Amino acid sequence: MPGFANAYTVKKGDSFWEIAKQQGVSVHQLLQTNNYSSSLLYPGAKLTIPATISKSEKELMARLVHAEAKGEPYAGKVAVATVILNRVDHNDFPDSINAVIHETYSNGAIHAFSPVANGEINKRADAEAKKAVEEAIAFRGQGQGSIYFYNPNTAVSDWIFDTKTTIKIGNHVFAK
Repeated sequence: MPGFANAYTVKKGDSFWEIAKQQGVSVHQLLQTNNYSSSLLYPGAKLTIPATISKSEKELMARLVHAEAKGEPYAGKVAVATVILNRVDHNDFPDSINAVIHETYSNGAIHAFSPVANGEINKRADAEAKKAVEEAIAFRGQGQGSIYFYNPNTAVSDWIFDTKTTIKIGNHVFAK
């Protein structure tokens, strides 16, 4: 995500994880933007904060996570949010959260995510889905590169079974 939002002065007890979580950016982005190769921080150091994901984008992600991963373990919710971010960062998908979530195929007949098609995405996200989105953002770029997920018991597209499985969490298989 190009651009820079602002600067941050490191306080005693700060960590990259806490700063990233507070600022809504990934630890990886924070380290890379500031040319750090270790996690050692000193109070008073000035950090450049990369551009963040907007509140409305986080809310949209949380609603999708809630709809797609309701009843799944927390790790599965984080993984669903990570798939969205991985798609944004992947050359084969749109480059914004909104566009990834609302992507369609076959001239709009097929939605990338079924909750967009059936309206479930319009329901309020719970606190756990929101927390999962924040965690996925903080760890952006550090996962296994999953760009798909599916439930093998309900999947209807055969091509998905030919993707490389990265991890299984709850009822979902994550793949690339």
